[in-house]
Amino acid sequence: MDSNTPGKPVLGNRYELLQTLGSGGMAVVYRARDMMLERPVAIKLLRETYSRSEEFRERFRQEAQSAANLSHPNIVTVHDFGLDRNRLFLVLEYVPGTDLKSILKQRGRLETQEAIDLIIQACAGIGYAHRAGLVHCDVKPHNMLVTPDGRLKVTDFGIARALASIQPDEQHHVVWGSPLYFSPEQAAGQAPSPASDVYSLGVVLYEMLTGKLPFDATDASELARLHREGVPAPLTTLVPQIPPVIEQIVLKVLSKEPAARYRNAEQLGRVLLNFTEQPDPLDAKIPPMQPSTAGARQKPQTTPPAPPSPVEVPVESPVQHSMEEPVPAPIHVNWGNILLGLLALLAVGGLIPFWLYVWFSLTTLR
Repeated sequence: MDSNTPGKPVLGNRYELLQTLGSGGMAVVYRARDMMLERPVAIKLLRETYSRSEEFRERFRQEAQSAANLSHPNIVTVHDFGLDRNRLFLVLEYVPGTDLKSILKQRGRLETQEAIDLIIQACAGIGYAHRAGLVHCDVKPHNMLVTPDGRLKVTDFGIARALASIQPDEQHHVVWGSPLYFSPEQAAGQAPSPASDVYSLGVVLYEMLTGKLPFDATDASELARLHREGVPAPLTTLVPQIPPVIEQIVLKVLSKEPAARYRNAEQLGRVLLNFTEQPDPLDAKIPPMQPSTAGARQKPQTTPPAPPSPVEVPVESPVQHSMEEPVPAPIHVNWGNILLGLLALLAVGGLIPFWLYVWFSLTTLR
C-alpha cells in the first residue's frame, strides 16, 4: 500500500483511501477515490489472514469476475479487484447510505409496507443473480445497503463461496455472523441453492417485520440445530398488526425443505409485489456472462422496464369499439330511375280502364 499523498495511502497505485466506512472480522471497507477515472469508489480490503492461501486467491478471483458481470440497480457493482502487499481487495461502486442491519439496530423494526418494499428490491437483485446462475450464499442485512432515497443494493456476491476454500480451522471468525441467517441445508453442511438464498431473505424479512430473529442462540451448533429443527414464533404473536397473509408467506419461505419454499428470489419478489404499488424491479435483462477484465470499466446499469402489477385488462368503451369496427359503405339513391319507374307504373295503370271498356264492348256486340 503506497503513501504518495501524506495521510492518504494509495492502494494498487490507483485507489486513494479517504475514510474508513466499516470494519469486521473479514475486511475493512474504505471510501476511496479512483485516481485514474476520477470517481468515488468503495474498497473492501480483506485482512491478510484470508489472503495467504493460494487456493483462496484463485477462488476469490473467479468469484470477483462472476460478480463483475452482474449489472443491476439493486446490486453493488464490482469495478475491479487485485492484490496489494499480500492483501486482496475489491473495488466496488460507492453507495451513500447505511447497511440494513444498522437501520434495524437503530429503529428496532420497520413498518410492514416499508419492509416489503425493501425486501422486494433485495429479491430483484438476488433474483437477477439467480437467473444468471449465481447464488449469493450469505444473504443478511449486513450485506444490504440502503440509500437515503430508499434504494436497496445487495453486496458481497461470491465472497462466502470463496471463503469456503479456506481450511475449516481458519474460517470460524468469518462464518459466526452468518449462521443467524443460514438455511437449514447450509447449517447441515450441504451446498446452497437459490432456495437457500430465499430462506435467508425470509429470515431478513422476519427480522424487519418483528425486530427479532426467528432463531437465536449463543452457541453456533445450537443455532444450526434450530434452523434444521426449530419452529419460529408466528409473526402475529409478536406484532399483531402484521397481515396474516404476509405471515403465511414468511413461514412458507422459512420451510425446512427447499422444495417447500419459493424456487428463487424472483418468485418470492413477485408474490410480495401484490402488497405494494411500487414499480416492478424484477425484470432486468441478463447481460451475456462473459469473462471480465480486472479494472475494465463496466457498462452503465440499465434500469429494467416496469410493467404494471397486477396486470389490468383495459375495457373498451362503446364509442371506441364502434370506431374500430368497419363502417358500411353509404347507399346512393338514383332518384331519376325511381321517377321513371313511377311514371311507367302510372301509365300501365291508366290503360287498365281502357282495355276493360274494349272488352265489355266486344262482349255486348256478340
